[in-house]
Amino acid sequence: MKCLYCGCEDSKVIDSRSADEGRTIRRRRECIGCGRRFTTYETIEETPVLVIKSTGNRQAYDIQKIKKSVIMACAKRPVSMADIDALAEKVTKQVYNSMDQEISSKDIGEMVMEELKTLDKVAYIRFASVYRSFTDEESFMQELKNIMDNKESENK
Repeated sequence: MKCLYCGCEDSKVIDSRSADEGRTIRRRRECIGCGRRFTTYETIEETPVLVIKSTGNRQAYDIQKIKKSVIMACAKRPVSMADIDALAEKVTKQVYNSMDQEISSKDIGEMVMEELKTLDKVAYIRFASVYRSFTDEESFMQELKNIMDNKESENK
């Protein structure tokens, strides 16, 4: 690490501490050349993930968009904000663990629906009705029937 004051490239670490809830390491350094101290911060370099929308446009992945849509689906439901945050974090981990630099919005929507299925069935149906753009009551009823069939098979 190059010294701020004299430009010397040799320094020693005097103290290291975790910062920003463990996402950053703060290091106090002392320059070997001039003896002055300075602070550096070390963070993980994140590779941005682009979301390919249905129109073909691309935009940066944003966890806040996931949270916003899940909050709308969970309106007036007994789902805590902690549960919503956990769901959004889980989906975000899946997105980044895919190791792809681009992912379709369809894939993200499927991940969210899979998590909502276990969290709250009504919120799942609300999300699916917007996400899958049910065009008529037949497609909506088919999705409800699938949920009921899965519930019956789980109870057996």
